[in-house]
Amino acid sequence: MSPSLQSEEDFRHLCQVFLKTSDRLRDGWSWERVQGSEEGYLKKTALRSVLIQSGDQDLKGSGSDSEDVSEGDDTDTAAESEGSTCALQYEYHILYSCSFMTPVLYFRASTLEGRSLSLEEVWGSVHPHFRSRVRHSPLTSITQQEHPVLGQPFFMLHPCKTDHLMSALMHSAQQQHRPVNYMLTWLSTVGPLLGLEVPLEYLTLRHPSSPWQRP
Repeated sequence: MSPSLQSEEDFRHLCQVFLKTSDRLRDGWSWERVQGSEEGYLKKTALRSVLIQSGDQDLKGSGSDSEDVSEGDDTDTAAESEGSTCALQYEYHILYSCSFMTPVLYFRASTLEGRSLSLEEVWGSVHPHFRSRVRHSPLTSITQQEHPVLGQPFFMLHPCKTDHLMSALMHSAQQQHRPVNYMLTWLSTVGPLLGLEVPLEYLTLRHPSSPWQRP
């Protein structure tokens, strides 16, 4: 089984299967169809409370509750002792890349007042537990590019290593004779880096008539 999605049709099929479960879980995903075409993309918006560093004054003044978060027992990083939380609006899009034959996660973020975050602020909004991993891993490079459908500036997790990542994950599942869903496996791997969690219920409420393992 190839780890890549061989066509836009493959991608649309897996998205429709994914949406059936999302609807049952009320997880907020929708299908945005490109006008005059069968193509489209998955979309979800969400409010996130993120930890920001003491130097990010622009974000601290936008919906921050100014509450110090250093009183917990979490010692993952010393940076948390000088941070505060801030509410941000995130918009996630999942599109198909014809060049890489993989899904691509696009996103943008803004304050509650509507100001878009810069690339540096996006880096700062990544949870400290994942920040070092995202900055130094070739699998999870965050870049800013034009949205291929909307023509607007979006951030994206670059897909250049997605095929390598998925090949390893799918091969491991096959070796263990475990059923695997390409879309869920991919999203549950890259999503948490940007605060996009995939509920475990997706694994138990999968659509019974759909292929759980991609042919």
